[in-house]
Amino acid sequence: MRESRFVSMTLVAPALFLVAGLFLWPLGKSLIGAFVIEPDGEVASRIGIDNFIKAFSLYGQDVLYTVGIVTVATLLVGLISVGIGGYITLCGRPVMVAALKWLYRWPLFIPFVVVGQMMRTFLAKNGFMNNSFEAIGLIDGLTASGYLDWRGIIIAFVWKQTAFAALLVSGAMAALDRSTIEAGRDLGASPWRILGEIIVPQIKTTLMVSLILSFVTMLSVLSVPMMIGTGTPTMMTVDMAWRINGYSDYGVANALGFISMAMAGTVAWIYLKQAVKEGGQN
Repeated sequence: MRESRFVSMTLVAPALFLVAGLFLWPLGKSLIGAFVIEPDGEVASRIGIDNFIKAFSLYGQDVLYTVGIVTVATLLVGLISVGIGGYITLCGRPVMVAALKWLYRWPLFIPFVVVGQMMRTFLAKNGFMNNSFEAIGLIDGLTASGYLDWRGIIIAFVWKQTAFAALLVSGAMAALDRSTIEAGRDLGASPWRILGEIIVPQIKTTLMVSLILSFVTMLSVLSVPMMIGTGTPTMMTVDMAWRINGYSDYGVANALGFISMAMAGTVAWIYLKQAVKEGGQN
């Protein structure tokens, strides 16, 4: 037994050291650094909340902007992924199902930096989208406007993360017992009602997990808001990069990172609390 434990720990140790060195140590240092005020002249470094006060005074609007962008994008990801999974499960024609599976899986293999560059070209005033609409007569090219603002950030986030959420949601729907779906059809329920009242309640755990992971992922992206979200307000990741690269102000950058982690932790806590509550009821 001891030899087996020793072998197991030996095999796991490199991964643990890697996680501790590349994740836990920088995370802990960042959290502590958010409360450390750097020395200024004769004043020694000390502990306080000055970095948070400065962060909110300079970037309070950006914090609200970030919450709004990520929340709207997360809700859209949930709606679209449920729609894709519902169509495949309930009324998908083989050709459309094959096309959807092929299309929504592509973004899984494309990094956010490439998504930002693609959308910057696609959503520009004279980009591919407006040129296509002009070619078919939907818009006038002279009055067309670009989407390189908050709308473009949401479009990029939704396009990228819907693939991930739809893969989880579709898999969960495919694993359901078909008898409940067939019973709803026999009773004359419409596909929308079957989706909303029978399927979604059964896969809500998987749906919530996909949305929380999408929320946290979008909250941490730097490339998309930097490439698409020109001007102000902007997202917190851009502010953090600017404080470090422009001012070497790690204190305020760490404070913004702490706020970002608090947002992600709050969302995860709400989900865990609900999961524990439902588990107790069962």
